[in-house]
Amino acid sequence: MLLAGSGAALGLGVASGGTIGAVLALGPATPAIPVDLLDGTICVTSARVETVDPEGPPRKIRFAYNGTGICTAAVPVALHRGYFSRHNLDVEFVQFAGGTDQMLQALATDKAEAGVSMALNWLKPLEGGFDVKLTTGIHGGCTRLLVHRDAGITDIAQLKGKTIGVSSLSGTPRHYFAVMLADRGINQETDVEWREFPADLLPVALQRGEIAALADSDPAVWLARLRSNGELVEIASNLSGDYANLSCCVLGVRGTLLRADPAASAALTASLLEAATHVAANPTDAAEIFAPYTPKVPVTELAAMLRSHTHDHHPAGEALRKEIVRIVADLKRASVLKGSTDPERFATRVVANVLP
Repeated sequence: MLLAGSGAALGLGVASGGTIGAVLALGPATPAIPVDLLDGTICVTSARVETVDPEGPPRKIRFAYNGTGICTAAVPVALHRGYFSRHNLDVEFVQFAGGTDQMLQALATDKAEAGVSMALNWLKPLEGGFDVKLTTGIHGGCTRLLVHRDAGITDIAQLKGKTIGVSSLSGTPRHYFAVMLADRGINQETDVEWREFPADLLPVALQRGEIAALADSDPAVWLARLRSNGELVEIASNLSGDYANLSCCVLGVRGTLLRADPAASAALTASLLEAATHVAANPTDAAEIFAPYTPKVPVTELAAMLRSHTHDHHPAGEALRKEIVRIVADLKRASVLKGSTDPERFATRVVANVLP
């Protein structure tokens, strides 16, 4: 379902420029960004990018976004703080209420032209020939593995022979921790059992002993730990080890848009890079922007989640390609991707360098 509205109707505080489409009524107007919050490096990035004609009509882009993942805060920041309009883009959010499969369907059926999701969610469809290119990483972090404090488990290697709960058997938390298990010689298909629960029931299953660990993403997993009064503890995340220097979420652009309008694709990529830089520099401001999407979570907690991620890590071009090579090799080793997939060739095919 596509819902669009003007910035005025929704009370959006955005910089002057193109008109902005949106999907949710976000309540009170978000104040315009104070000049002293702008990072000087953002303007440098903008100057380098061959963007759309600033004097022409705004380029319209349909963006698949469900507004539930705090780690994608750069997207509403780009809308509310004017980074889209700075590049003369008119961005409409295509609403989907479910998981990544619905976002992929929106892209596959030409209901949307771009979206942000965890890198591990993109790679299996891309292996199958999905016509999307990855143009930039957005950040690292946001996926965590929790155990009960009384279980005596301090390392993921101790989960051999045990059951791990996830909210989706095909989701990023399972895939990422399958890689960590493989690093320790544990076969994620035969040496552990994966059980699927609704996200809000994972902490209950862990406390009841139905599972030995739970793997999920922020904000759900952060709040589960916070609200457990110390009963649930984190033993690993996707900032563990080498993944501390790798992207978690990435921007995907539909191949048709990339081929037909490379300037708009570059402008969209630059907008989100600038917005991610803003999130890193101003996490409280970003949390205030995101808060209407998750009204039951205090801004202070949303800001704390953002600070725990690496929103200053957003590689593009060759840097992103090298990260995808590493991630694909890891997913092969964990039997998530085909053994015949060549990481170098795969990464070269799916990563598009749209920025100078």
